[in-house]
Amino acid sequence: MRIGELAERTGTSRRLLRYYEEQSLIVSERRANGYRDYDQSSVDRVIQVRGLLDAGLPTRIIKQILPCLDKPRQIYFPDATPEMLETLESERDRMTRRAECLLRNRDAITEYLAAVRAYDPALP
Repeated sequence: MRIGELAERTGTSRRLLRYYEEQSLIVSERRANGYRDYDQSSVDRVIQVRGLLDAGLPTRIIKQILPCLDKPRQIYFPDATPEMLETLESERDRMTRRAECLLRNRDAITEYLAAVRAYDPALP
């Protein structure tokens, strides 16, 4: 598929897709006319990359852990260093704190909505 179709199917701009490719997060083949050609697995890969970016991981970390995520039960990490493991643990802990904060905020909004609706039952 061409870059426009990948962009449409993933909700990602062409510019970002080019950046992901530049960072070796996704790959494409080049057609004779120079157009990029992505295979079907690129859709899942882009969605996975976006999820990791949304979680706050930098692209340099994503690039290192993507091979481990291709086959969920087969972890292969030949170049793991103590520093890399420490970085991943730190990122995991930061993501846990962020998730806990999001859950607290979600619960607070739910309570607020319930209180407002209890005060005025005519509200949807």
